[in-house]
Amino acid sequence: MSRLCRVDIDESSLPDASPDVVQERRVAIYDLLEDNSFALPGRDGVEVPPGPYALVLAIRDGRLVFDIATEGGDRLGEFHLSLGPFRQVVKDYFQICASYYDAVKTMPPAQIEAIDMARRGIHNEGARTLQERLEGKAQIDIDTARRLFTLICAMIPQG
Repeated sequence: MSRLCRVDIDESSLPDASPDVVQERRVAIYDLLEDNSFALPGRDGVEVPPGPYALVLAIRDGRLVFDIATEGGDRLGEFHLSLGPFRQVVKDYFQICASYYDAVKTMPPAQIEAIDMARRGIHNEGARTLQERLEGKAQIDIDTARRLFTLICAMIPQG
């Protein structure tokens, strides 16, 4: 029961997205919903209703917003994470992804594999950063953190 059953993105908080970015977000949400672990810890001795949970993600005023509700729609609250700690790893991730896509077109398999390993390493770094930032707010496993990081990257404008 400690999982996400629905994930939505508050599009009003984001710039217009290309069809490719919209598709990337859909795939990231699909992957996240297929397999995730998401639990809310109690606070100040107050128990949190058990999951599954519905999540709405937004970016507002340079902050990543997690708006959480029960499966039935009862709002449980929201928390905000500064995007500052993510800026460098997201920038690195975008750069290595661009290098990977370029490499696939022209480089030999060994070089593509080396770039892909670096891409996965940066992706894992982003996932660990997310887990650290969520500490005390939500408990997620590394696979869920990876999937959420992918979705967050798909929300952040590149460039």
